[in-house]
Amino acid sequence: MAEKATSVEEYLDALDPERRAELERIRALVSRLVPDTEATMSYGMPTLKFKGRALVYFTASKKHMSFYPSSYAIEALRDRLEPYKTTQHAIQFTLDNPLPDTLIEDLVRVHVREIDAAGE
Repeated sequence: MAEKATSVEEYLDALDPERRAELERIRALVSRLVPDTEATMSYGMPTLKFKGRALVYFTASKKHMSFYPSSYAIEALRDRLEPYKTTQHAIQFTLDNPLPDTLIEDLVRVHVREIDAAGE
């Protein structure tokens, strides 16, 4: 949708209001949970970095949105991801079936622990 965006705001500005609101919800939730994040673009996707590493990516496409919390987080919480299509690195969701706040928080906590454990 916004493949050529050079900033998170530019990416979000290109989205329809409903998708933008959903990605803004995720961004705000992660930023509240981990206040020391830095918003940037990486691989053409809005990214929140923590301690210099990508903590999460989030994107919107025509048919779904995706949340990338890390393969560790997806594997750790696989049983709670049944209602969503997943890949090794991403969870796909829609406006009709969004990711609950508690699930996003738990996925982020798993990845924060992984980053902290790496000592970076």
